[in-house]
Amino acid sequence: MSDAGTRIACLIAGRGQAGPGGAKHAPELLPGSTVPPVYGVANAAPLFPEDTMIAFSINGKDVTVEVDADTPLLWVLRDELKLMGTKYGCGIAMCGACTVYLDGNPRRSCATPVSAVEGAKVTTIEGLSGQEAAAVYDAWVALDVPQCGYCQSGQIMAAVALLREIPKPSDADIDGAMAGNVCRCATYVRIRAAIHQAAKALGA
Repeated sequence: MSDAGTRIACLIAGRGQAGPGGAKHAPELLPGSTVPPVYGVANAAPLFPEDTMIAFSINGKDVTVEVDADTPLLWVLRDELKLMGTKYGCGIAMCGACTVYLDGNPRRSCATPVSAVEGAKVTTIEGLSGQEAAAVYDAWVALDVPQCGYCQSGQIMAAVALLREIPKPSDADIDGAMAGNVCRCATYVRIRAAIHQAAKALGA
């Protein structure tokens, strides 16, 4: 085996590599690491980033999770906290299926790193409550809005946020507020009608 081949084989095996005159020395380690860098790349990022403790409130309950700080909030909710109501749809914040509230404002959890919610209040569909939520739930059932149901947690989160901001929305208000929420079953007419019905019930 050539000298270069011997050095590469030693690095892969985690052994010291041959230096001048055949002497061996340990491969350089990354700062804070006990694992030699792959192929001797001394400035490479660690293969497995260290987890971070992130504390926040979820549906009124204080929680702390130990995860990579860049982990999307959606996967922390589903995988770590077992809150399965928030759905994965696109992964690029374009479909609305993953909508939650961050300090009361709608946020796409698939594109929000969990580090961004440190100390914040997060509300998911499981914790959604209040008179607007009750009115929306009743209207959704009365008008049989869901078809497959996959997008509905995001639709409801967006609808409740709209009614909290605009108690009597126009068609244009509804279309604008709900435009970022995709329904593959195309129940948009029923969604709009249900929001109007919920608004009417709130004004009664």
